[in-house]
Amino acid sequence: MVKIKEAHQKFINHLKEKGHSPVTIASYDRHLKDLIDFLAEVKKEYVHRITAEDLEKFIHYLKSKGYTNKSITAKATTTKTFFKFLIINEYITNNPATILEKFKQTTEKSEPRILSTVEYRALRDVTRKDIRNYAIVETLLQTGIKIGELTRIRINDVSFRKGPGYGRLVIRNTKGEIDRIIPLNNIAEKAIADYLKVRPKTKEKILFVTKNGKPLLVRNIRVFIKRYYQKAGIVDAKVHDLRHTFCAHHLKKGTSLLVVAKMAGHKKLSTTEKYLALIGKEKEDQIEKNAL
Repeated sequence: MVKIKEAHQKFINHLKEKGHSPVTIASYDRHLKDLIDFLAEVKKEYVHRITAEDLEKFIHYLKSKGYTNKSITAKATTTKTFFKFLIINEYITNNPATILEKFKQTTEKSEPRILSTVEYRALRDVTRKDIRNYAIVETLLQTGIKIGELTRIRINDVSFRKGPGYGRLVIRNTKGEIDRIIPLNNIAEKAIADYLKVRPKTKEKILFVTKNGKPLLVRNIRVFIKRYYQKAGIVDAKVHDLRHTFCAHHLKKGTSLLVVAKMAGHKKLSTTEKYLALIGKEKEDQIEKNAL
């Protein structure tokens, strides 16, 4: 008989042996701990004692606590993977997690998460002491580019202003070809210029690099921005939400729809227009909230 906590550790070790990323492993670990805590409350200590009814109650428990459909689906998926591991290693003979097949994430997409002015200023404040990370956050906030596009920026893709006007930033696709050239405002330009003064000496052409001079990966950026979100007290936000924030705030302040679409690289104008609906809803909410 195998205890749940022992099986949990064996599963995590298995993921490490299979070469899963630290971020993925941490996600599985977090979801399983939520399950284990729940099972402890219903007095289940051994894996072979867990029933389909226990897992169904776990899902209903998550719903009662206000977890989103996306979060519940992630926990259900982790649980199913965990029980497949238990079956393969013959820790159990029957798989109660098949009950979770009916818990699918709804197809309805949630609205984009837009950081408020207070939130994105707080994010700036907590990153300011790290010149590289501050430059990354400012570049994402001031240009609306995707995180993958940011990791492909080369040093010579940045053109600083000479006299009046703006700097320029070349955005490349996954093949390294030029996708578009966008203006670089003074805030982002200064942040990048300051970073270049302290950038590690390396022959690497990519702009943003590690302390060892290697190109930063998308997962590296996700990890440190998530950490800064937590430090700034920003909840339920992801890196991509900086892009949403750029689009929404610029449209709210009157920037042309065409300009925002070009900056963000939207292929269809309708993609940009969806932010107008959010802005309209926000204004309606303010009328209700600020009623005389």
